[in-house]
Amino acid sequence: MDLTPWPAEFAERYRAAGYWRGESFSAAIRSWADAHGDRVAVVDGDVRRTYRELDARASRFAAGFAARGIAPGDRVVVQLPNTADFFDVVFGLFRLGAVPVFALPAHRESELSYFCRHAEAVALVIPGVHEGFDHGGLVPAVRAAAPSVRHVFTAGDDLGAEPVDLADPGASGLAFLQLSGGSTGLPKLIPRTADDYLYSVRASAGICGLSPASVYLCALPVAHNFPLSSPGVLGVLHAGGTVVMCPRPSPDVAFPLIERERVTITALVPPLALVWLTAAEHTGADLSSLEVLQVGGAKLTADAARRVRPVLGCAVQQVFGMAEGLVNYTRLDDPAEVLEETQGRPISPDDELLVVDDAGAPVPPGGTGHLLTRGPYTIRGYYRAEEHNATAFTPDGFYRTGDLVRITPAGYVVVTGRAKDQINRGGEKIAAEEVENHLLAHPAVHDAAVVAVPDAYLGERTCAFVTLSGDGPVSPAQLRAFVRSRGLAAFKVPDKVQIVDAFPVTGVGKVSRTDLRAALRAHLARES
Repeated sequence: MDLTPWPAEFAERYRAAGYWRGESFSAAIRSWADAHGDRVAVVDGDVRRTYRELDARASRFAAGFAARGIAPGDRVVVQLPNTADFFDVVFGLFRLGAVPVFALPAHRESELSYFCRHAEAVALVIPGVHEGFDHGGLVPAVRAAAPSVRHVFTAGDDLGAEPVDLADPGASGLAFLQLSGGSTGLPKLIPRTADDYLYSVRASAGICGLSPASVYLCALPVAHNFPLSSPGVLGVLHAGGTVVMCPRPSPDVAFPLIERERVTITALVPPLALVWLTAAEHTGADLSSLEVLQVGGAKLTADAARRVRPVLGCAVQQVFGMAEGLVNYTRLDDPAEVLEETQGRPISPDDELLVVDDAGAPVPPGGTGHLLTRGPYTIRGYYRAEEHNATAFTPDGFYRTGDLVRITPAGYVVVTGRAKDQINRGGEKIAAEEVENHLLAHPAVHDAAVVAVPDAYLGERTCAFVTLSGDGPVSPAQLRAFVRSRGLAAFKVPDKVQIVDAFPVTGVGKVSRTDLRAALRAHLARES
């Protein structure tokens, strides 16, 4: 099944409440152009595109994709950096009714092959050479792994054609696929509709006070859910503001853009926020236009949150959510202790949050437990993942987020940890099992377990414990190089590999990988 739909009673409720408006992405793009016309929508270096130009280019790219044999419903893996090309390609696919599958520039052969194969993608859009890496070199291996891929396009190619009449794709079908952080194996694919996603975009733009005067610096990879829609580039376009594409989030690149374009709002993960805070104390750039710094992807410490206003001169807004749906924001007029010490409250009155214990029973009010959620923009199942859906979702449709939280009397979420075997390395989610499987492919490795190590900068780093089989000597550096050679994104390569004679538990690992990892984390804590 490509899309796990909301039950009819919920769909009717969300439509009656006005959350779902029956508007497709194609129609939304056109309505933005009608409302904002010749206002500048996107800035990319010296390129400045108006709303009217975005809409016209969407029509040209839609026609170009159609002329190359891509049809409504076809999946297209899109791996593009922060450039204006992203909007040409994605908006063109939306207008055609094809389905973008969002990959990240950091992904390599392993991930791209999986996305193309699992989604049965007919096309792949790559950036060519980006940050010194030639993505074209991955194409032969990806095509061998995913024979469904008929076309490979490169960013900057003139893919446009004379616009043709196209049927509106509608709002309730599969519109695009995002990537989950995942706790097991490779990332799962998250099916989104225009109805549910555009609701979150509109509501986020309102909560964040966006207007035609808003200028958003897209510093994080644009295909991530956070900079895409929370409120992200789509929220800014909905509000009639301007999106400034930032090729790298480092202060030496971002600060001059903030000064030049008079940026008012941007979004970072906590490690980058710390880098910016340090750099801002010594910069000569004028950052006075900045009004809001959003921080999400991982928990921001209260101490760091308290530094934002004195150092950057702007408000901090904490954002806690997931690509599967639920997004929480602190509100801009919240008291300081709420802004600094919580991760916000949900977008929607119809976001349902449950906090339960290990047995699934509700915890007492204010108690810590596992967060479950459902609502008008939270999916009911992953794409083509029926077996996993049975454990990731409850029978009555609640998504098991894997987060440990408590909820304040005022309804604000405070994140206390993770229950899933997932490592949050500077906002990038890494499934322990995926990395373990690559280590186990080495002939000298008998067993492997990957765990999180606390880190003051990234929040968490990865440590791989490895036992050897006796098939020749191998060093930690060689094992890291081996994992990298298997076409894995660089952020997933273990930060540290520790070779041990045996795991520090008796038989646990033979029963439960989760228990093994927990024991290894405890071992690390004792050793530190």
